[in-house]
Amino acid sequence: MGQPAIVIPEKIYFKIGEVCDLVGVQAHVLRYWETEFPMLSPQKNRSGQRSYRRRDVEISIRIKQLLYDEMFTIAGAKKKLQTELRETSKLKIVHPEPPSEKPDYLRPVESPGLFENELELSDSVAPDETANVNFLDHDKREALKALAHQLLELRELLRSGRRE
Repeated sequence: MGQPAIVIPEKIYFKIGEVCDLVGVQAHVLRYWETEFPMLSPQKNRSGQRSYRRRDVEISIRIKQLLYDEMFTIAGAKKKLQTELRETSKLKIVHPEPPSEKPDYLRPVESPGLFENELELSDSVAPDETANVNFLDHDKREALKALAHQLLELRELLRSGRRE
C-alpha cells in the first residue's frame, strides 16, 4: 500500500491535536487507543493535557497501519504490535528531509545557540583547515542537530516554568 512517508517533526512533546494531524485520526480515536494499547501511554502535564513523545507518535502511526491498512482487529493489532516492540527496540523513524547537496558543516547554522553567549571554536584545528575536514558523518551531525533542538525546547520549557 504505497502511502507517503509520514514526517514526524523533531520535537520532544506533541499535543493531541498535532498527533491527530500526523496520524490522520480524530482525538477520540487516539484516546480510545490509549485504553486498548498499553504501550501507547502519553504523559499528562500539570494541567492534565496529554503530552505525546515521539515514540507515542510512532506507535500511533503503526496502530493506524495495522487497523486501517492491514485490517487487523484490535486484539490482533495489540498482539502484533507487542511482538514487533519485543523484536525491535525501535520502530522505523522517518527523517524529516533528505540530505542536502551542500555538506552540513559548510552551511550556516540558523538556530539560536544553546547558551546566552555563543561558544567559541577550539583552537585544535586551524581556521583554514576546517573547511576541508569532515568531523562527523551525516548521521552523527543529524543526531547532534536533533539533540540540540531538543535541548533548546527543554531550555524554553524550563524558562516558561520559572515564570509561572
